[in-house]
Amino acid sequence: MQPDDPATTARKLTELKLEHRDLDLAIERLSTDPGVDQLQLRRLKKRKLLLKDCIARLQSRLIPDLDA
Repeated sequence: MQPDDPATTARKLTELKLEHRDLDLAIERLSTDPGVDQLQLRRLKKRKLLLKDCIARLQSRLIPDLDA
């Protein structure tokens, strides 16, 4: 399979969205804990932002380029 194969991209996109959702839930749970390790929380938030950027890039790959 090629790296730009739409099926491969869609599969990777699904995996990243799932990980993003899981991180969102973990961050939400940790945020309510008064004794949370702030460094760990910051790292999770940073990872979530990186995933969001990757998701956006993959989604743009799935949209065909149309010449006007």
